[in-house]
Amino acid sequence: MIHLTEKTEIFIATNPVDFRKQIDGLVSLCTEHLHKNTRNGALYVFINRANTMIRILHHDGSGYWLATKRLSQGRYQGWPKSKAPISSAAASQLRFLIKSNTCQSLKV
Repeated sequence: MIHLTEKTEIFIATNPVDFRKQIDGLVSLCTEHLHKNTRNGALYVFINRANTMIRILHHDGSGYWLATKRLSQGRYQGWPKSKAPISSAAASQLRFLIKSNTCQSLKV
């Protein structure tokens, strides 16, 4: 189970990801390109190229979770743009992102 608290580390991939990648592909992306250890309990958040889906990768100590949200209508707006391939976010920002179809307040 994914527990989201204010102490949870959350990393946002700033570039869109090919969602044909599943757990192994996203783990590889995190370790090779983002230089992150995915077994550290942090959440890794990705968006697809069309800005209609997000994925959250998490290792809970015994295995990986991969959560996906696909919007029925609309697109996520305001996904963080950065020269860095990854940014950090607060739990409140991720909750907002999960509950809505916009991420305009996601300032990282």
